[in-house]
Amino acid sequence: MKKFALAGNPNSGKTTLFNSLTGSTAHVGNWPGVTVDKREGVYKKLSEPIAIVDLPGIYSLSPYTPEEVISRNYILDEKPDCVINIVDATNLERNLYLTTQLMEIDVPVIIALNMIDEVEKAGDKIDAAKLESNIGLPVVKISALKNKGIEELMRRAFECSSKPRKGETVLEGGSLTHLIGDCKIALEGAGVDNALFHAIKLAEMDELEVKAHPQAAKTVEEFKKTFKDETFGSDFEAIVADSRYKYISKNYSSALTRNKKSAREKLTRSDKADKVLTHKIWGIPIFLVILFAVFHLTFSENFLYLGAALPEGWVSGEGTAFEGVFGDGGINSIGVILFNLLDLATSSISSAIGDAMAAGGVAEWATGLVVDGMFGGLFAVLSFLPQILLLFLFFSILEDSGYMARVAFILDRIFRRFGLSGRAFMPMIMGFGCSVPAMVNTRTLADENERVATIRVIPFFSCGAKLPILTAIAGGVVQITGLGNADLITYGMYVLGIATAICAVLIMRSTTMRGEVPPFIMELPAYRMPQLKSLTMLLWDKLKHFVKKAFTIILASTIVIWFVSHFSFNWKFLTDAEMNESILAGIGMLVRPLFTPVGFGSQLNDWGWVFVVAAVTGLIAKENVIATFGTLAACITAGFTADEALEGIDSVAEMIAATGIGVPALIAFIAFNMLTIPCFAAVATAKAEMPDKKRFNNTLIFWIIVSYLVASMIYLIGEWWWTSFIWAAFWAAAITLIVLNYRGKIDFKAIRSKITVKRRA
Repeated sequence: MKKFALAGNPNSGKTTLFNSLTGSTAHVGNWPGVTVDKREGVYKKLSEPIAIVDLPGIYSLSPYTPEEVISRNYILDEKPDCVINIVDATNLERNLYLTTQLMEIDVPVIIALNMIDEVEKAGDKIDAAKLESNIGLPVVKISALKNKGIEELMRRAFECSSKPRKGETVLEGGSLTHLIGDCKIALEGAGVDNALFHAIKLAEMDELEVKAHPQAAKTVEEFKKTFKDETFGSDFEAIVADSRYKYISKNYSSALTRNKKSAREKLTRSDKADKVLTHKIWGIPIFLVILFAVFHLTFSENFLYLGAALPEGWVSGEGTAFEGVFGDGGINSIGVILFNLLDLATSSISSAIGDAMAAGGVAEWATGLVVDGMFGGLFAVLSFLPQILLLFLFFSILEDSGYMARVAFILDRIFRRFGLSGRAFMPMIMGFGCSVPAMVNTRTLADENERVATIRVIPFFSCGAKLPILTAIAGGVVQITGLGNADLITYGMYVLGIATAICAVLIMRSTTMRGEVPPFIMELPAYRMPQLKSLTMLLWDKLKHFVKKAFTIILASTIVIWFVSHFSFNWKFLTDAEMNESILAGIGMLVRPLFTPVGFGSQLNDWGWVFVVAAVTGLIAKENVIATFGTLAACITAGFTADEALEGIDSVAEMIAATGIGVPALIAFIAFNMLTIPCFAAVATAKAEMPDKKRFNNTLIFWIIVSYLVASMIYLIGEWWWTSFIWAAFWAAAITLIVLNYRGKIDFKAIRSKITVKRRA
């Protein structure tokens, strides 16, 4: 099967094109030799199926970031049959810089002029035939968003793949032509493939090339001694970059004709929107308001209060055809309506299964295993699926519309003062969806310390797996105490995660992980209407991933939890009333004292160990926290039989009532699970992305310490407000010591040595 690689700048529409080409055939694997996500799919509309590989979005093939190294190595080593270079037609000159580098590799290349519809909408014109003639490569106009020109692109790409192509360069006739020629001859003599590309990279003193070809690099060093450019001196990389842009401007830009009238007109709609959304004062408050609106639409039980306007009997919604739609005097949000409908369906299924097994004379332990051990925990998690998908949909819309890029731009102004670029916020935002691809995305960060610091705080941006914890606990608090609204609590915890992440990374970058702040160069894409097809595919992928995890890891976990909660250490089967004698209870009670400072330890009653156990099972998969509650709730609640399963918010509410836990401890429980060691998949990804084992081990310790400290602070201040002064003094002293130690004012190693000597004496 032939392989086509998609290469292009970030925000050029590469992912949209990939989704259009591959559809349901897309899947994720790992790059050869690297535990990093690799997206592949199959295009089936030609005479033979074509494998499509989505390369990371890059600006050049220079090895400044791991993303660029992966893309470069794939094209050079894997030798795809054709490279489809996606070019943002609205920014032609800048996007063609990467094209001039791809041209230098011995591989068929075709240019896809994407977003041509936006160019035409602005009144501009691009002469594709003229550009094709000047550049010497096939050029096809497309709109990946509107699915136009795709079939022609793939037809011409297939034709190109059948014809071998030798690399060419736009640097011919320049001041470095002689040097590049000498390096090329030397490399060809050594049998190196793609000799032209490697020769140009050697002339730039590319780090990878110098290591791979040290002898040829000496030729460049000798040439430098006799060469000096009036503008760039002997900085050959700058000379090459300048030569590329000059050639693009002279030979390719003539294919673009600007609409003089539109150029003189007022600001575009994107410009007008940016004057508000990226305002230096109002930008961040607007972001927080948008974030709150998203949570209000997803989690509010009284999205629209109607009060007396509701017909009698509909105030609670119970017993009517609209149960789940109406709350206490108002209409629920979309997320709550969908949650209630699915919860009603899963509850009905559980009850039907329990009744059928009881009527069939099935043993009590078998009924408990099926209803509580399997479906109780599984349905407790699945009932939150609509809200997870809805939240993911809102974040995808914000990202695809171009707004999230503006958020990174806004935060760059603040971050840069503390040694962090706004680019680091992009993978952090991705953490709302899943920590795994977010950690992978840190490869776009050039500074190693910045990468490590960002990886460490990504799990603080709560992913979809943690959403059931937030929603269920918040709903349980409201149901038991009547305090506040679930959406306010959930929103507050998301803001807490963001604030903790920002504070932690700023402290690290100001002390132990200082480094040069790289320039933040990112094009703000024009605001676009997200494509329905693309959003649907993203939600479908999320749904498949969640359901697959539910029926594998989570289902297996709930079964194990049921067994260890119904057997003692001598393997005696226990009834629900005897569960405090179980293996699970014994383990929970043993470690429970460690969690006393965070509110869910020894201060709770005999059933209090369930919160500790739930937090531990969450280390496997965060969904297990609520799955554990769903499995154990019916067992520890008086008046429930084995065929009655409690799910979702109801299971948490019963846990709260049974254990006597207070609101501060519940909020601390959420914070601890949000900030502590993430799921196994995220931990494995962090290990793969870390530069060494020591930093990975320190990251595990970092997660434990931060989650414990923040949760303790929430609980203690919530119970005794005056402890806030103690915490303020603690943090002031801790930060002062860290800063003084880093700046060499305090030598802790010397102090430890003196203490050791005194002890020996």
